Amino acid sequence: MFRDAYIKLDVLEVEALLQQVNPLLDGSPFDPRTATVLAMDLPFYPGFRLLDIADHGVNPPRRVHAVFKPGAMTLLDWTNAPIYALNQTAPLRLDENNVADYVRFFFAFVRGRHGRFLITESVDDIAWKDEPPPSARKAISSLIEPARLRGIDDDGTFHLSVRLMFKDSLFKANVAIKPDGQASLSDEELVVEDMPVLDDSLGG
Repeated sequence: MFRDAYIKLDVLEVEALLQQVNPLLDGSPFDPRTATVLAMDLPFYPGFRLLDIADHGVNPPRRVHAVFKPGAMTLLDWTNAPIYALNQTAPLRLDENNVADYVRFFFAFVRGRHGRFLITESVDDIAWKDEPPPSARKAISSLIEPARLRGIDDDGTFHLSVRLMFKDSLFKANVAIKPDGQASLSDEELVVEDMPVLDDSLGG
């Protein structure tokens, strides 16, 4: 679901964007003739867009994820540090309508020592090695539901119920998001294990 929100920029848009992005990057600039740029608005960072910039025409292939607005860019590095720093400077604007989007964003781009917890809201969000038979799809689909806001504390902390994949297992859990964007998981409960899924160790 998260990836489906991207829009692919056309050649002229890529060229104009990379003129702004390349000076902010370390290393060699992206070539607008060979780079592909996907972009999406981030409602919790007004004025910013999430960028997925890739160039598979170079060796090794190069890919960068960044949160960008003209004159300001934060490179995402699979830790929570750049996200938490951006929350202070952007600034972060969370409400009951966009906090689930923030949870999807946060867990998509933060990887722990042992891997990522991937928010899973549909059986189609699962990276299957082989397409499961219809009966298995139906059974697993019945165990999955979209991220759901459960409540908001007096101090502004949001509490959500989520389903997530970790390695080859599906869990249900609660996520707490503080007003400053600090995220924590609790009450993790195994739902299905040993699922035939692709290895997420290389990220997405």
